[in-house]
Amino acid sequence: MVLFKRKPVQFLQTPPVEDESTEVWHIPQTGELFVTYEDYLNRMDFYKQPRFICQITGHSGLTFFEALKSELAGAQEVEQAFPEALKGPILRRIQFQTISRIDTLVDMIYDEFKADYYPGEAVTIQLPNGQRLTGVVRDKSRLGSKVLPDGTLTQPYSRYCTSIDGRPDDDAVVDSEHIYRDRKIFTKSVLRSFIKKTVTRESWTGAPWLVKHDVAAQYHIDTRVPPHLRYDNKILERKQNQAQRKASHPTNGSQDMNGMAGTFQNFGPARLPELKPAPKSHKPAKSHHGNAHHEMDVNHASNMFPHSHGPRPPMPGNNPFQFPVPFRNTIPPPPPVAPPQLEPPPPPPPPPKYPIEDLQLEPRDDYVRPALKFMCSDPPEGVVDSGARNDKILMKSIGPLLETWDTLNVYCEVFKLDSFTFDDFVEAMEITKEDTPCELFIEIHCALLKQIADSEKEDGKLLVTLPELDEDSDEDEDEGAEEPSPEPEPEPKPAGRATRSSLAKLEAERIKAEAEAAEKMAEPKVRHRATEALTNFHWVEQLKKRDFKDGGWELIMVGLLHQLSKSPRQTEACEELLAHLAPPDIEPSQETVRDQYSKLDMNLRVSALQIICMLTIDTKAVRGYMEECAETMTGYRKEKIEWQRNRKQAIEDLKTLNEQRKILLPENMPPSPPAEETEVTDANGDVKMADAEDSPEEPSEEAGESDVDVNARRSSRRGGVRAAERQRKREERERKKGAELAAKMPKQSKQFVKLLKDIQKKEDYIKKCEDEIATIDNDLREADCGRTRILGKDRFWNRYYWFERNGMPYAGLPNSSTASAGYANGCIWVQGPDDMEREGYIDMIPEHQDEYKAKFKMTVPQRKKMEEGRTSVFNARQWGYYSEPSEVDSLLNWLDPRGVNELKLRKEILSYKDKIITHMENRMKYLGAADEEEEKEKVKDNGKKEEPKRMSTRTKIPTTPEPTHFRCLNWTNTVAIDEFGHLHSEPPPPPKTKSRKGARKSKG
Repeated sequence: MVLFKRKPVQFLQTPPVEDESTEVWHIPQTGELFVTYEDYLNRMDFYKQPRFICQITGHSGLTFFEALKSELAGAQEVEQAFPEALKGPILRRIQFQTISRIDTLVDMIYDEFKADYYPGEAVTIQLPNGQRLTGVVRDKSRLGSKVLPDGTLTQPYSRYCTSIDGRPDDDAVVDSEHIYRDRKIFTKSVLRSFIKKTVTRESWTGAPWLVKHDVAAQYHIDTRVPPHLRYDNKILERKQNQAQRKASHPTNGSQDMNGMAGTFQNFGPARLPELKPAPKSHKPAKSHHGNAHHEMDVNHASNMFPHSHGPRPPMPGNNPFQFPVPFRNTIPPPPPVAPPQLEPPPPPPPPPKYPIEDLQLEPRDDYVRPALKFMCSDPPEGVVDSGARNDKILMKSIGPLLETWDTLNVYCEVFKLDSFTFDDFVEAMEITKEDTPCELFIEIHCALLKQIADSEKEDGKLLVTLPELDEDSDEDEDEGAEEPSPEPEPEPKPAGRATRSSLAKLEAERIKAEAEAAEKMAEPKVRHRATEALTNFHWVEQLKKRDFKDGGWELIMVGLLHQLSKSPRQTEACEELLAHLAPPDIEPSQETVRDQYSKLDMNLRVSALQIICMLTIDTKAVRGYMEECAETMTGYRKEKIEWQRNRKQAIEDLKTLNEQRKILLPENMPPSPPAEETEVTDANGDVKMADAEDSPEEPSEEAGESDVDVNARRSSRRGGVRAAERQRKREERERKKGAELAAKMPKQSKQFVKLLKDIQKKEDYIKKCEDEIATIDNDLREADCGRTRILGKDRFWNRYYWFERNGMPYAGLPNSSTASAGYANGCIWVQGPDDMEREGYIDMIPEHQDEYKAKFKMTVPQRKKMEEGRTSVFNARQWGYYSEPSEVDSLLNWLDPRGVNELKLRKEILSYKDKIITHMENRMKYLGAADEEEEKEKVKDNGKKEEPKRMSTRTKIPTTPEPTHFRCLNWTNTVAIDEFGHLHSEPPPPPKTKSRKGARKSKG
């Protein structure tokens, strides 16, 4: 039964259809009929919401049809997996149970049936000789408790007659201690699924569990609900209890005042008399029921005592409630008049239940968020001392730069690329020039281009969808540009009489129209000469041939960008790139394109790389890798569940073993040392035990030692023999002591030692399960490549990223050429809020800002400026970062766990804190080591002048000065070399003979 908000989905009743020819709409899964199409659509929209729950598996976030399909599959699986022999007894035990929680019900049923077996059930039995065999329970006899002479009861037990598989003529009779069931058949999870499938329960408190009617009929289970468990009887019983409570604690009943019951009923609620002097005057009291003022006069007071005789004394004063003196000692005073009750003040608002909306917490001016760093040269407005390291990068390029790096590292197995650090990637994008070629920069472009089309050996198929080039329209445009523009038609003369002003006005309009036409004619200005560069170069064919050498891949990039420029979404970016790669003032050729690419601005390089990187995401190779990872994650999850189940079972077994150890521990305590064993120190300072048995050879041993001292020079060999003899005797004494201690151990020690070994084995197995679960969690994290997951958001909706969080190993591929760096990105990146969040939560409309200011005495932008300090990001196109461990601690202190967003963000950062700090430290070491190498090279070049004492600079032969060493030049694409035998930028080697191949292998 599919659940919605944890309750079964209620189907709509079939509407009455009077005319059989009426058109109706039908939902076959539910059997519902609809007379109007609008009702049908509304119901289908409801069923397609991902808010339903599969009752059997517990999976949520499903549509109704997905949940129904899951339930049918789960029901079939449970039907096949659950033992048929247990279904009837378990259902009879569950019928009419009033336990509200299903977890408690499952635990109770499991504990009752885990050691109980029923005819027809497949079991494993243990014969008296220790042999284990499989069979089927044929009969069961239950023997009750027996009363012993001392009055105690023995435990009831059962005997089972079972058949033996493979022995049709043999039967075995065993007790409950020698019969077993397969663990995987009867588990709590399977039992829970079976209960959910076959049993239902209404939502009111105290409702019993009821077996479904079809299942109850199958197993002959009575479905008549007892009267005391029915809903109407429960309601009636509840009302009776409430009435009894009111009767036992009356609030407006009459009290018996010294035998005068009902006498003072008009005085209001009955109360105990106050031991205070009567006041001089009283205000009229209010009745409890009607709040009406009642006055008592003398006549009323006189009628209260009809059985008294004789004249009644007068009532002094004008107070009707003051009795005469003779009655003051016999009649209790009337209840004092309660003062008028004022309306109680409204209760204070309850304290907020955290977590709440982050911006609804009080502003904090005592702690400011740690300052962000900005890699770009144009940080956000108002930022002072941004710590910019690279003046060549603009803020608009930081997002694409991070996106491209993350995509290349997550799908490096598809692109056949070694993983690389983000700092090396930025450096490669910056320093690559014609005189400083960088393998990382070139390999990235060539690897991405290979994903666009297959090679000639692989059918040369184009793997991406590109916009078509409209050559005819281009030619028509060129011809149209060469032809003279047609003269505009003469405008019609005005119908009325022409005056000088009207003619002048017409002339001005004609001149203006001609000027606008001339401007339009001048607008189609040639921005680039990409078409001329590709005249005799078919970039797709060259790409299939893998001809990347000598400017080949650069010209292929021009062809690809030229074709992508026909797409309206990418026209502007591609045209800007083509204007720099094939400018109109330079003759286009392969060499000039190569030269222009080496001089290309870094921001344009990032733009070009992002275009082709995003183009390859839609290829079958990347999509297939995603699907493969998804299937792998499914297998990992199943394996994790199995290890978790084993760990849980091992913990339960360990708990039982520990209880047994506690029982056996008093009998197996090690004996305390005897009191007579005291330490005695001899004259030589050696410590001896007073009761230690000295062997008779000890005096001769001491004499031998003195002889050794005297004759050491004459007989060194003899001294070595005596030392070995002493060592042997010492070890023999230790063995005797160990044997004596072992003899003193109690008789149960063997059982206790075996128990300790079992406990240690269980603890080791639990540790193994935990290690396996941790390994599977890491494998799941690495296989989660569908999208980049954020750490969370703060109170101002800034997003926090740690790119190593999913999709890649923490430090990149362990066998990459730069694996020694020990990190991949090494920073926490902070992205500003997107436009919708910014407009809805920060830059709100004035009415909401005024309301927020009235509550917190400041607007949200003012609070953002106060709590974020000098460095802020204001939109999703702005990025900052943290790169030092101290900044992580400061950020955690700044986050407020009382807010919804920051509670989740803080939890995520804490879970990865150790890894984040380790990678930040490794990044600082890696960059510091590179800076030290650079300084050493500078010192080498000037070593003769600055360090005359260094001998290495004097003896070495002077060489030509090399360019400054860059970190990114150490990277090598070992993955491509291992896969293809060459780099992506190199042509495939021609086929060679066996001898040449062997020679090449020996050289490698």
